[in-house]
Amino acid sequence: MPESDENVADVIQAYKRRRERVIPLLLGGLAIVLLVVGVFMIVLWLTGESPPAMPGFLASDTPPPTQTNTPHPPTDTPTITNTLPPTDTPTPTGPITYIVQELDTLSSIAEEFGLDGIQVLMYVNDITDPNAIYVGQELIIPVEETELPTTTPLPATLLPGDKIVYVVQPGDNLESIAAKFNSTAEAIAEANEIEDPNEIGVGQELIVPVNIATPTPTSVQDTDTPTATDDT
Repeated sequence: MPESDENVADVIQAYKRRRERVIPLLLGGLAIVLLVVGVFMIVLWLTGESPPAMPGFLASDTPPPTQTNTPHPPTDTPTITNTLPPTDTPTPTGPITYIVQELDTLSSIAEEFGLDGIQVLMYVNDITDPNAIYVGQELIIPVEETELPTTTPLPATLLPGDKIVYVVQPGDNLESIAAKFNSTAEAIAEANEIEDPNEIGVGQELIVPVNIATPTPTSVQDTDTPTATDDT
């Protein structure tokens, strides 16, 4: 081997040996520096009010806080209320309008609508003759509770010629009213300016002069009274 080659080989070997000695020293120095920095950071962390942030290479990723779902308070379950079926409300039977049909009478109409007699029908419809209704006539059918007006009894202290107010009832006429109060049909017609005595109506108010006529006595047939005869 030439001498020049041996010198080159010695230089290379010397470089390798120097590098092998330097690398451990560098690593050892770096380790010491890191240890000193770590101790310094720990001391600051423990003694400081606001510890400094850790270096990026030392800080660990802190997982974000897990969001805890707070359960909502239970909602009140609505109470189901059973709805009662509607009750049947009785339909009132009157007053209604009724058209008189063939073969109708006041009695049959009153019976059909549950009325107690024909007097209420005559009073409500101003009928004086119960047999005078006709086919197609409109009649008012009152409710079942309709009552006839009551007649006020006459005071016992009425003098002849005193006047009262009388409400015409079904079946009344001037003659029958006059008979009730010891009056006359002519006096009643004159007091009420009635020209036709057949035009009075049920429910009409009449002025009646009372106690102006003498009641007609009921005739009683006398029996034959035997007479005594002389026997000679």
